[in-house]
Amino acid sequence: MAAENSKQFWKRSAKLPGSFIKERSKVNTVPLKNKKASSFHEFARNTSDAWDIGDDEEEDFSSPSFQTLNSKVALATAAQVLENHSKLRVKPERSQSTTSDVPANYKVIKSSSDAQLSRNSSDTCLRNPLHKQQSLPLRPIIPLVARISDQNASGAPPMTVREKTRLEKFRQLLSSHNTDLDELRKCSWPGVPREVRPVTWRLLSGYLPANTERRKLTLQRKREEYFGFIEQYYDSRNEEHHQDTYRQIHIDIPRTNPLIPLFQQPLVQEIFERILFIWAIRHPASGYVQGINDLVTPFFVVFLSEYVEEDVENFDVTNLSQDMLRSIEADSFWCMSKLLDGIQDNYTFAQPGIQKKVKALEELVSRIDEQVHNHFRRYEVEYLQFAFRWMNNLLMRELPLRCTIRLWDTYQSEPEGFSHFHLYVCAAFLIKWRKEILDEEDFQGLLMLLQNLPTIHWGNEEIGLLLAEAYRLKYMFADAPNHYRR
Repeated sequence: MAAENSKQFWKRSAKLPGSFIKERSKVNTVPLKNKKASSFHEFARNTSDAWDIGDDEEEDFSSPSFQTLNSKVALATAAQVLENHSKLRVKPERSQSTTSDVPANYKVIKSSSDAQLSRNSSDTCLRNPLHKQQSLPLRPIIPLVARISDQNASGAPPMTVREKTRLEKFRQLLSSHNTDLDELRKCSWPGVPREVRPVTWRLLSGYLPANTERRKLTLQRKREEYFGFIEQYYDSRNEEHHQDTYRQIHIDIPRTNPLIPLFQQPLVQEIFERILFIWAIRHPASGYVQGINDLVTPFFVVFLSEYVEEDVENFDVTNLSQDMLRSIEADSFWCMSKLLDGIQDNYTFAQPGIQKKVKALEELVSRIDEQVHNHFRRYEVEYLQFAFRWMNNLLMRELPLRCTIRLWDTYQSEPEGFSHFHLYVCAAFLIKWRKEILDEEDFQGLLMLLQNLPTIHWGNEEIGLLLAEAYRLKYMFADAPNHYRR
């Protein structure tokens, strides 16, 4: 019965890519709207066997309905689409994040692979006129790893006067004999310049002391201590009582940012395996939990940027010396450990910290936007079904890496930023999509939207607005329990 339901589910879906639509008699036609899953149980029942291997066996490719496509019409339509698309591509668009106009012939190249692609684009189009073209919104390509702002990289315009002033202020703070950490947090809240982000993050996480004279010795001691753990514990990964932990880490590492070449390099994956395994066996109360692997990546990228001037996404780490790689690995371990110390109840048995935060998010949304809250209740959407990942991965699966790095500038500037303030960021993030949420009128559509929110083009501007709204919510509700509760 389940197999039959799955076949009918896919056959009645006219939007399924690559499938042929058979002509049906009007007598048996049922409106698609009535067939959509309206609850979680119906959704699960309809999709439990969605990829049945026998689904395509009953398709009759010789029927007349498959032979009605006119080749001349198809070619003419394709030519018209390409012509319209080329007209759209030549329209100028003003950058939203820069203060000066960009020349008309200016183009930001994201990486060396993009540069090669642009050189061969004309030949490719001649060989294959129906080659897939870029159809994303027209906006300057934002580099994966933000520099001073999300636009100042890969040949983008130079820093503005304001950005230079901010950078100079950071350098003065960091070079003082005893860095004023309160002032550093205040300056870091709206974002940390790329040039000083590594040392700023070490200080804000509590890894480095404020006294400049003690920093060098502290770094040396902590790095030696980490590699002492490697010598002491890492060989035990093959022992029976640690095999399950190491196996899960080994499986999860290749899944970490799979579209970014940097994290697919064997040397980088070995570094991540050591960091996660050592952390897991030193924290037996939680051990390794899926999702912790994501939390290493921002620290690794930030500390790598200390030695790399170019964009990091395609950088070959074998070009760095062994001492540089050891420093990056040890610093990433200690800063990730400091972060997890504040949210470890998210990863202990049954993950009670996440359960509490999701419940708090539900209560908060019910107070700040009752319409959205009631919309979820109407279509039986549970907050745990989408917000668990938001809490477990700190929104890293919802945002590009450049946005996560900018977000963590503020989290490290806020008291309990990764736990308490993150709740208000999640609330602001959810309400940001209220129009799209209210437009969806079934369980399946809501869940697909909430698990695939369109943030691919987000940069510093969008994160700044999100954080401002989160701060407003925190100011209104954190110290006002009567507002928070019904």
